[in-house]
Parts: sequence; C-alpha cells; structure tokens
Amino acid sequence: MKVKTIVSRTVAACLAAGALASCGGNAASQQGKTEGEEIFFADPTVYVENGKYYMTGTMGYGSPKVFTLLESTDLEHWTSPDGDKWHTLINTDSTTFGTDMFWAPQIFKDGGKYYLAYTANEQTAWAVSDSLAGPYVQSEVKPIDGSEKNIDPFVFKDDDGKYYLYHVRFNHGNYLWVAEFDVNTGSINPETLKQCLEYSEPWEKTDNGVWDPIMEGPTVIKKDGTYYLIYSANHFENPDYAVGYATAPSPVGPWTKHPGSPFIHRSIVGENGSGHGDLFAGLDGKTYYVYHVHNSAEQVAPRRTRIVPLQFVMNDSTGIYDIKADTANIIIPRLQTPLK
Repeated sequence: MKVKTIVSRTVAACLAAGALASCGGNAASQQGKTEGEEIFFADPTVYVENGKYYMTGTMGYGSPKVFTLLESTDLEHWTSPDGDKWHTLINTDSTTFGTDMFWAPQIFKDGGKYYLAYTANEQTAWAVSDSLAGPYVQSEVKPIDGSEKNIDPFVFKDDDGKYYLYHVRFNHGNYLWVAEFDVNTGSINPETLKQCLEYSEPWEKTDNGVWDPIMEGPTVIKKDGTYYLIYSANHFENPDYAVGYATAPSPVGPWTKHPGSPFIHRSIVGENGSGHGDLFAGLDGKTYYVYHVHNSAEQVAPRRTRIVPLQFVMNDSTGIYDIKADTANIIIPRLQTPLK
C-alpha cells in the first residue's frame, strides 16, 4: 500500500525549484546528491518495528515545517518509505501545532495508536496517527503545556501503566523536568511537575561562561528496577556537547549522576558536538544510541547523524550498569539512493 505523503507549501516550492537546501533544511539538503550521502538529522530518534528501523529528527533552524522519515533494515543504508521522495509526518497548515522551530521528535506507540512528541515554537506538542508513517494530527491544535516555554519531549510508560513526560524548561539555562502525562488528552498534570537535575558536574559546562547551564535531550529507560535518565549537556554549538546519565529508584527521582559520565563526548567518539539523541533496541539484540555531531571541526551545521552500539556492564559494587560506547563500531548512516 502506498504511504500517503503530506508536503507543506514551503517544501513543495523548494522541491519544484530543486533547491531544498536553500530553504534551510539540514536533512533535506541531501536532495539531489549522489548515493551514499550522509544523513543530516540533528536530535535524531530511531523507532523499530516489523523488522525495520525508522529515523526522523530536526532538520535545522529555518527549516521547512515538517519532520521527515527514513527507513532501513541495517542502520547503515536508508531510504524513504515513498521511494524517491521525502516522506513527511505532519501537516502544519491546519492539523498540528506549530509555525516555526520544529525540533526533537519522538515516535511512541501505545494501544494500537502511534504518537509523535515534538517541539515547535519552543513548546512541546503531541499528535496521533493510525499508522507509523502518519499523517500525525491533533483533535485540538495546541501545545502540551502553553503556560511557559518547554522543549525536547520524551514520553515514558512505566510498568504500572503510568506515563511521564520528560522535557526541558528554561530558567537562565535549560533544565530537565518531569510530570505525569495523559496520552489521551496530550496534557500533563501540573501538580506533579518536578525538576530532575541541577547543573553540578564539570563536563556539563565547559564554555567558560559563554552560555548558561544547559541540560537537554532526555531519554529514559528502566533496567532491572532502576531508572536511567540519559541526557546531553553544554550548548549544542560547544565542541564539548556530550551525553551522560543519572539513575533513580523511581521515574521522578531522586536522580544520582553517574561518575562514568559522559559516555559520549568528542574525546570518546572522535567528533565535536556529539549528543542529543535517543536509545533504541536493535534487531540484532544490541542497544544503540543515535545522536548528532558537528559538521566538521570548524563548522557546526548542518549536523551529521551517527549511531553507536552501547555496552551495559553491571557494576557489582553499586548495582548500577556502567554504560560505555562501542566506538570501534560507530555507524555513519547514509542514503541508499538520492531523494528527489
């Protein structure tokens, strides 16, 4: 069955002109390039279903108002579900929230429905679809919590059936927060809002006062009864942008930062600005982290996408897993065919 594609007027105009890159889309700047070109999703996420991987992410500042989807069977070679066209997940003309600054998507499945958590206009949003490929829509076009700015959503479902929204709020910096979440209404319980972490570790702020403290890009998993909060720290333009983690006995904390952080950093993976991604289970049984890096040692954007296997090694003295990146097997995902 052919997957329905919805393309905004901005994207359509750029495609017709053959110059989507000039419209500011980092991932879409690969349009028209040769086979094997790298993928330029920032803040990437990978969803796994029916023997395939599906990836989406941020297309950059000033980008078309969409999230695009790619698929793969091996994490290395990627195509579009639509063959030679970019597949888009949302239509922002009328059915989903947002006019600008589309960042940090997450695909979430529950009860036979697919959901897309994302950022737009510096607000988190929540849309639903009957299919993975979308289109994702809202019955009421609105952000999750319009009372103040909040970005980088990640929805986690605990074993008891409760849902939690991890996200970023601003207060002279970016800080991670959590609140109980209702997937049906797309809203939080404001009485349960709680800040997860404070800035405290040297690796979390290496910019010598250029930027306020920044913690963002959360992913949460539960492993052997312990909750792991994986997050990025430093400003994304900082070469020391990196990924660390904290653990807790409950989904709301209290969180203890792991001394092995960061486990992804330029000194570990060999590229600047390495961070803000998502954890996923591979078809081979391995655990992976997808993330972005700077374009080069001299240039931040467009940011490049990377995937690295992770090793979880139980520390018998702490009862906590030490997370390490398998840097000998970093994957550079590439387009299998040029997209038009």
